[in-house]
Amino acid sequence: MESTADEALPNRYRRRTGPGPTAGGDKELGKERSKNDDDCDKEVWDTLSGSFRRVQSVLDQNRALIQQVNENHQSKTPDNLAKNVALIQEINGNISKVMSMYSDLSVNFAGIVQQRRAIGDSKSGSSSSDGDDKGKR
Repeated sequence: MESTADEALPNRYRRRTGPGPTAGGDKELGKERSKNDDDCDKEVWDTLSGSFRRVQSVLDQNRALIQQVNENHQSKTPDNLAKNVALIQEINGNISKVMSMYSDLSVNFAGIVQQRRAIGDSKSGSSSSDGDDKGKR
């Protein structure tokens, strides 16, 4: 049985399958929110989980490379020890890739949160995400 990304997450991080809470229990508002937000939630979830799968793939590759480095080191043969230089350089490059992927993921996630807040603010009639910023100008 193959596991899904949702199964690996604690309940509070799992994707909701039904409509979320609605303001004041308004059924019409809930229907509108459900369709639009669920489509957006699915797109966001798919984007984030795809990014995590790509990161995991690089980390799995590093695991295999590290195992090979260890085997080469234990063999103590000059050829195998020389091969470790290239393997370690590849591991280092992969670590840089993972750092870049996590950085991109962070920026994307922050952008999604910012968009959601802006949408929420525009629906509620608020002009800023932190309340009242008129006194800051």
